[in-house]
Amino acid sequence: MKQTKYIFVTGGVTSSLGKGIIAASLAKLLQARGYESTIQKFDPYINVDPGTLNPYEHGECFVTDDGAETDLDLGHYERFLNVPTSQANNVTTGRVYLSVIEKERRGEFLGKTVQVVPHITNEIKERMLLLGKSGKYDIVITEIGGTVGDIESLPYIESVRQLLWELGDNNAIVIHLTLVPYLAAAGELKTKPTQHSVKTLMESGIKADILVCRTEHELSTEIRQKLAAFCNVKREAVIQSIDASTIYEVPNLMLEEGLDRVALKKLDMPEKATPDLVQWNEFLHKLKNPQHTVNIGLVGKYVELQDSYKSILEAFTHAGAENITKVNVISIHSEYLTAKNAGDKLANLDGILVAPGFGSRGIEGKIETVRYARENNIPFLGICLGMQMAVIEYARNVMHYENANSTEVNTNTTYPVITFMEEQKTITDKGGTMRLGGWDCEIKNDTKAFEIYQSNLINERHRHRYEFNNYYLSEFEKAGLKATGINPKTGLVEIVELENHPFFVGVQFHPEYKSTVASPHPLFVGFIKAAVAHKIK
Repeated sequence: MKQTKYIFVTGGVTSSLGKGIIAASLAKLLQARGYESTIQKFDPYINVDPGTLNPYEHGECFVTDDGAETDLDLGHYERFLNVPTSQANNVTTGRVYLSVIEKERRGEFLGKTVQVVPHITNEIKERMLLLGKSGKYDIVITEIGGTVGDIESLPYIESVRQLLWELGDNNAIVIHLTLVPYLAAAGELKTKPTQHSVKTLMESGIKADILVCRTEHELSTEIRQKLAAFCNVKREAVIQSIDASTIYEVPNLMLEEGLDRVALKKLDMPEKATPDLVQWNEFLHKLKNPQHTVNIGLVGKYVELQDSYKSILEAFTHAGAENITKVNVISIHSEYLTAKNAGDKLANLDGILVAPGFGSRGIEGKIETVRYARENNIPFLGICLGMQMAVIEYARNVMHYENANSTEVNTNTTYPVITFMEEQKTITDKGGTMRLGGWDCEIKNDTKAFEIYQSNLINERHRHRYEFNNYYLSEFEKAGLKATGINPKTGLVEIVELENHPFFVGVQFHPEYKSTVASPHPLFVGFIKAAVAHKIK
């Protein structure tokens, strides 16, 4: 049984400093030194999970193999470590309170008054230690969402304080990520916001062991010394995190700053070997030295916020590097795309991806996009709702099923080619109606899907309610839209593809969730390869 040690990552001054990237980068360096490490995220909002959140609120919802709907930071963890996460890796305040209230209703507290301390904090601590108690990990990194001083984060900060005391010296440390802003008018970096942030943390009974300072400019020796002196940390524990051209540079920047060495020293753990980042740096080299450039249209209805499609954008980065190609992603709002302007908006693209989503807004624009890609032989990839739009477009314009639609959009459609599964109709909780997590898919031989995957059996992650209506399957196949991937247990269609087209693939699942630096997803790799071929033909 491994003696697990813990690293807590908190944030100060402002949100969106990149706690998830710093946590993932540190975990990558520890992994590269030979340590088994994992990361978990504690979010202070009261939603039980991000599954019911609008993407504009919190970015995309990332889905794990076990069907957990989680924070998008778990996507960063998987992309950096190439190790799957699970429900245990993401906890929200809502989930904590729900669990405590359910225990109270069952009488587990024996009539005691249920309070934030100790009942809520005990629940938080139990979940913070859960992965460590599995015996799988040497080090568990816990990212605390929000900013120090936020009211909603206080129970988490108190739980960390208690754990630091309970676990004892050298068994748990705190990394505090702050901002050192540059004032252009004064022409200098300012340390006062960081000093106040550390002071706020200390008021909660926690002393930061390591400071990671986000900055646009290099921190001088004088500034580092000043931060060390006034924030009560060692000089070597003041780590600069300067803006980088890509998030994938951050592990190397943290290695240069010695973040992993300082953390291991404070945890009284040996450094082991020099971090093995050969494969990582090969990826970076290809990313920074492309031989081709392609323009890919990302057609969706949440394009104003790039985090809404974070995993898709990162999958393009991985696939682009694999093809030694720079991928320019051009975001196109489906709500404003029509038959009249489709030619103008889509004409200069080398590939088109129609994105996932829910609801009826922007649907017709996505259908027009599919039509344009199909008729003009532009490489096309439809994900989840994008696959369903490909089915609807084909039904309307090739099979002449007038007004064919999904029952999500029109419950009275004459041709419900996309519909709700019968067993879902009696479920009232939103999350309960979803097909979530990893599902098997059998792929037919001599198909584009088999060419891409080189396997007859794959497992991909899902997040959707509506399915291809198998009542129409034989008619679609006669008309040329083939179902080349099927779930073996349910018979549900997972992949459709078009004959006599350079690349026209729709998938009911979310391939972007499984794309990592070490294992770029084959669907995205194949799609970018087709886009390069389309451009140079």
